[in-house]
Amino acid sequence: MLVHPLKRLLDVLREDCGLTGTKEGCGEGECGACTVLVDGLAVNSCLVPAAQVAGAKVVTIEGLKGRHPLQRAFAEHGGAQCGICTPGMIMAAAALGPRPTLDEVRTGLAGNICRCTGYEAIYRAIRKAESGSKKTEAGRRKTGERRQKTGGVRRGAWTSSKWSPGASVPGSPKAGRRRA
Repeated sequence: MLVHPLKRLLDVLREDCGLTGTKEGCGEGECGACTVLVDGLAVNSCLVPAAQVAGAKVVTIEGLKGRHPLQRAFAEHGGAQCGICTPGMIMAAAALGPRPTLDEVRTGLAGNICRCTGYEAIYRAIRKAESGSKKTEAGRRKTGERRQKTGGVRRGAWTSSKWSPGASVPGSPKAGRRRA
């Protein structure tokens, strides 16, 4: 499949790949609803042109296949309510790796907005999630460091404007966060 290189990663994922779990909230990189992993780092897919993630491993909420410990913990501990921010929250939390501290969780989710839960249920769900996921590069960063501008989700391969199912999907960088 051919896509314009400047088309937003969010639109490629939703419209061209049919991966509608990634949500658009603000379209400006402020809310985190469109967070995906690009090469293991949390990024706002609404800010990334498809060409920027050529060859990167992009993972969306669908890539977790409903079996990630965070997905179970969000359901069991009230971390999900309306569902708009939930995929982005889970993907941002997945980048933290297993057993993040409360400070790491707060810092890692600083760019993700939730209007329903008041965050405590989300923090609790993340902290109680079983440590069944691998610690990613983002999880190894020092607490307080802002997220990188690139990251990815595993779903297909991106090669010179072509999408191959089963390879890796193009990713997008999380814009610099304004909140700590």
